[in-house]
This record gives sequence, structure tokens and C-alpha cells, in this order.
Amino acid sequence: MARKLPECWGHRGASAAFPENTLASFEGAARDGAEGIESDVHVSLDGVIMMFHDPALGRTTDGHGLIREQNYHGEQGMEHVRTKKEPKQPIPTFNQTVGLLMKPDNKHLKFNLDVKVYNDPVRLFTIMHEVIASQPNWETDLAPRILLGLWHPKFLNPAKDLLPYCRRAHIGMSPDIARKYFWDQCDGFSMNFGALVTVEGKQFIKDCKAGNKEVMVWTVNKKEEMMECVRWEVNAILTDVTKTWLDLRKELAADYDGTLQKESGWLYAWLSPRYYSPFQWYLWRLEQQMLERHGGPFDKPEVTTETTPAVAEA
Repeated sequence: MARKLPECWGHRGASAAFPENTLASFEGAARDGAEGIESDVHVSLDGVIMMFHDPALGRTTDGHGLIREQNYHGEQGMEHVRTKKEPKQPIPTFNQTVGLLMKPDNKHLKFNLDVKVYNDPVRLFTIMHEVIASQPNWETDLAPRILLGLWHPKFLNPAKDLLPYCRRAHIGMSPDIARKYFWDQCDGFSMNFGALVTVEGKQFIKDCKAGNKEVMVWTVNKKEEMMECVRWEVNAILTDVTKTWLDLRKELAADYDGTLQKESGWLYAWLSPRYYSPFQWYLWRLEQQMLERHGGPFDKPEVTTETTPAVAEA
């Protein structure tokens, strides 16, 4: 029986080769053969969902300032912003990205949305539903492919109410946060690689398998880390170097034991302090502090029966 190897999801697309979170990067990942693409969302002042990682434009583009304080459309709008990295690209909208996903050649691609804590959940998910529901046959051809990645528990109930047809995953670095706030209301967990190297992380993977929860791992760019994900039997690897993982996966499919022996790199966990539990515990505390600073205190949402609201029937 053939082994089931992790899927390849392009982290911000094929972002090692193309400007991150652009249509060119998404298309590059699809051409490489990725099964999914991952991207981030922010909402502009005039209500346009943009595929962008940071809350501000300056790191990766020739623009400046916070996305939420600027219009996308207009003479001074962010539609004119271009990436610093070549080939220079505009910032795509959610609508444009959905259009790419709905092309016949791309209807197999999964779409993992990293919902940043800076967003207002009701506003974001309402606009998102309008875009999704405008597509032909969206209930069957699009909705099942969308995975909402949620960092903060305040997004859980709005996601259930406004996008009940989308699967949900928690994105994070702390197994403790994942268990306490997200376990009962998420289909899977998209976890930082370093968090899973720890004793707590490995137990978390086992518990996910026992609970029929999917495990996705980010951001995995080194071969030795890819091989560790294979040994963990995770569901998907999120990587900037899609071709590297896809080529390695082909080698594993052809000769699993030989490739495993050749690419074995278990020493990585001992050679870098970032994989040590005390350092990871420190990161987990910082994560919750940052999320609460921008999104408010963590409260565990009540588990409720999901119903399809009127907005989802429009």
C-alpha cells in the first residue's frame, strides 16, 4: 500500500521564486504542482479584501502606511502599489484570487486563508461571503476548498455564523492555546514547525490523529524539516519552496526508505536553540500577548449548533 505523503501548500504562493502573496506567486505554486496555496487577508478602508501579510505596506511594496487606513480604489489607491521584488506585481484582491481559483485548471487547489488578528471579523467575513457567493456553483466548486485559518478565538463564532460552509483551522505556535480555545471548533491545526519539535508538540500531533484533526505545518523550507514532517505523517507542508518539497516527495514515492536514509537530518533539533522547549515556551507566551494586544483578551467561545444564517443564503 502506497504511503500517503503530505500535500504541498504554497506559503504565500511560490514565494521563494515570486513576490509573496501575488497572483504570479499563486500561479507559480499551481504550475509547480502544489495542492494548495496559503495567503493572508486585510481589509482596506473602502471595503476591499487584499491578499497581504503585514498590516502595513512598507516591507514588501513601494507603498506606505496601514492597509486599513487607505482606499484600494482611486487615484491614490493601493491598486497602484507594486511589489519591491521582481517581477513587480500589484497586490491582488480576494475577488481576483477567487477568480484565479475558479479557472478550470485550478479547481483542484485548496485555499488556506490566514485571517490576521487586525481584522474586524464581522466586516471581513461579510465581505468574504459576498465574493464567494457571487461565483457560479460556489457551494460545490469553491466553498469546500476554503480553509479559514484563525489565530484569535474572537473569530470563531463570526466564522461559524457568516461562513458556515468553510472549514476552520487554528493557526498558531502554542499547542496549549490550540487545545484550550480551538480544539472543539476547528477541523485542523496549522502549527509552526518549531512548536511541534517539542515533547508537547509531538504529543499534540498524536492527539490530533486520535481526534481526527488535520495537521498542517509552516513554514517548512529545509529538507531535513520536510523529512521530519513526513515522519510525523502530517497532512500538509506549507513552504515557500514548493518545487523543493514536490521534488523530494517524488523521490520518497519512488524510494521511501532510501530517500529517508539519504535525507535524514535529525541533528537539526539539537543544533539550534530555537527548537528547545524553553525557547518555544517563551514564544508561546509572546504569541498570546501579541494576539491579545491587537485582538482583545482570549475568551473561550461557547460551542453552539451551527445553522446557516440568512446572509449565507443570499
